[in-house]
Amino acid sequence: MSVGYKAVQWNRQKRIYDVILWLSVFLYLWGFMTFTEKAGDNLDTHGVAIRAYGSAAFILLHIILSIGPLSRLNPKFLPLLFNRRHMGVTMFFLALAHVDGWKILKLPWELFGAKAPKFPWDFNGALTWYHDFGDLDPLVSLFVGNTHYGDFILFPFEFLGVIALFILFLMAATSHDFWLANLTAPIWKALHMGVYLAYGLLVGHVVLGALQTNKHPSLTIAVLVGMVWIVGLHLITGYREFQKDKKALFLTTNDFVEVGTIDEIPESRAKVVIVSGERVAIFKYEGKISAVSNVCQHQNGPLGEGKIVEGCITCPWHGYQYLPESGASPPPFEERIPTFAVKVEGDRIFVSTTPNPPGTRVEPALIT
Repeated sequence: MSVGYKAVQWNRQKRIYDVILWLSVFLYLWGFMTFTEKAGDNLDTHGVAIRAYGSAAFILLHIILSIGPLSRLNPKFLPLLFNRRHMGVTMFFLALAHVDGWKILKLPWELFGAKAPKFPWDFNGALTWYHDFGDLDPLVSLFVGNTHYGDFILFPFEFLGVIALFILFLMAATSHDFWLANLTAPIWKALHMGVYLAYGLLVGHVVLGALQTNKHPSLTIAVLVGMVWIVGLHLITGYREFQKDKKALFLTTNDFVEVGTIDEIPESRAKVVIVSGERVAIFKYEGKISAVSNVCQHQNGPLGEGKIVEGCITCPWHGYQYLPESGASPPPFEERIPTFAVKVEGDRIFVSTTPNPPGTRVEPALIT
């Protein structure tokens, strides 16, 4: 849903972000292959391409995992959230190319029994290039070629990559809003939290692969630096959110708690507080104060980090909108969030500790 209450598909902003994304990926792949060849590496062309696509996917995964916490620390990163799903799908196809080359492009010809054309960027993925020279099927060879499952250093790192690729496939296949609507937001969110499991598996995949095939420790060090960056960024963001949540609110009369003063809230923006264990977003707009749940019904986005646009609370993640008085999305949309009774005494704001059912209209408190 956009500001104008229309389904967002391919708007101008998304096209610009996608062009930048794909151009950056292309330049990285070209630079990696060119630099590696000029550096006189002993790797063959296919080996270089396999590493180029694999490293591109791994770097893009780091960027994807950084966007969420960076957006919490600085709103300037919020626009990147709008394109994060496209990044995720792009990352999956880079990882798939790392494993299987460009065979997927040849499928339309192969399905009709025709010979596929030779693409200029064509190369064999790791599965074919490293497991198709024996009597076994490459996929079988992948799982039985290295049986050191009880040895940490010699553990078959390809196995970790296969599991991670399967998780990334599930996420890419269910990234569309169709699946979000049918699976429901909590299940969809839980499924996509699997990205952290995939990341852990890929760290093991890359580190063990480097230990078993490379003599230089630079790749292992780079992966560990990246892991420290991701973990550190999430810990810092989590600590800041914890500090915000633990601020105590004092119960006054009639189940209302004082949440602050009017001057603390910028016009058309919100202040987020914890009321009865739930995050509540208190918006100031057009001389009025309204309080709603901080959780967007789309992807649990933080509504309090959004703003009032054309009379509606607009989620900063994907632009879903709600009327501040009722917590209901404007027609024809049907999303609803809980509202809270609110009152103003002098310059102080008070919010009820009892949420109203989603979509319940509550008269805004007037700023006098």
